[in-house]
Amino acid sequence: MYLLMTRPRAASERFVAQLPTRTRSRVEVIYSPILEIKPLPISVDTNGVRGLIFTSANGVNAAVSLGLARDMPAFCVGPATTGTAKGAGWAAQMAGATAEELVAYLLKHRPDSPLLHLRGEHSRGNIATRLTESGLTAREQPVYQQNLLPLTPEAAAAADENKPVIAPIFSPRTARQFADIWTGSAPLWLAAISDSTAESLYSLDYARLKIAKEPTPKKMRKAVKKLVKHAMRVEGDETTD
Repeated sequence: MYLLMTRPRAASERFVAQLPTRTRSRVEVIYSPILEIKPLPISVDTNGVRGLIFTSANGVNAAVSLGLARDMPAFCVGPATTGTAKGAGWAAQMAGATAEELVAYLLKHRPDSPLLHLRGEHSRGNIATRLTESGLTAREQPVYQQNLLPLTPEAAAAADENKPVIAPIFSPRTARQFADIWTGSAPLWLAAISDSTAESLYSLDYARLKIAKEPTPKKMRKAVKKLVKHAMRVEGDETTD
């Protein structure tokens, strides 16, 4: 069977490398990023800013490429983003696994403000607006682009075979793009990182759709492991474990 990785190549390779050896041995990996991340050619004014908000590792990487100083705290969503920010030199702390949890954490702990949310051009959650409306001053600035891409020829060919295709999907925007460009007849086994990511996938003709128990790479790896196991049994129902 195929494991179709639609994240940017570096992130996809990290995810695959951390899958259990037994799971990796059962799949042929196809890398077909359908979202391309590019830092915006801008300057970021951090004058007076008392803390940064990162909701993705892409935001951290863009901040690094823009040469932002590491002399303020960073409040992050999820362990992967937090780890990337720490590795880049920020005093980073995980403030929740989702945007909702981050907003709740910041409103509870009230760190020094104003805060600056560095995000992609396409973003959900209205974090800065919600914080400001609740009395914690924050603003936002897009620092990277998320350009949509088609499936690679290799992925498109696999979509028309009869082998199962396991596709983990990591964001609502990626899910919308995948739903728009998937036209294959291969048995499709989907893992979604969240309920909001799954929404756009329900329109597809899939054998199974599994939603990760938490929006983390660890839980997504577990979901992929289970899908591979189920696909090997050739189960066709859509019930959850």
